[in-house]
Amino acid sequence: QVQLVESGGGLVQAGGSLRLSCAASGRTFSSYAMGWFRQAPGKKRDFVAAINWSGSNTHYAASVKDRFTISRDNANNTVYLRMNNLKPEDTAVYYCAASSSTALNTFATVEALYSYDYWGQGTQVTVSS
Repeated sequence: QVQLVESGGGLVQAGGSLRLSCAASGRTFSSYAMGWFRQAPGKKRDFVAAINWSGSNTHYAASVKDRFTISRDNANNTVYLRMNNLKPEDTAVYYCAASSSTALNTFATVEALYSYDYWGQGTQVTVSS
């Protein structure tokens, strides 16, 4: 069982930056791939970024590539999402998720909600224009 708690959201002006954190419970954090997703009002939950168990591989949605960076600290059971050059369309609730799947070997599976076993409660990010 893994419990995930996100923090770091808030209100920021367009062009600004935020760093989201996701603290995980449990001693097996390093065995999970981690992902960030977001959901804007009235829209479905979308993939943002993912990182493998060691941090050696990352994958990003096209809309955030080169602006967002996912990283993890296995010693402190935390995954981060650094968001730079934020845009109003980045406004959403951001969720972190943990996957125990051994089949995250395609972009499609990495980006799929069904690949993730545990979810946090989300943190609101609002970008003003």
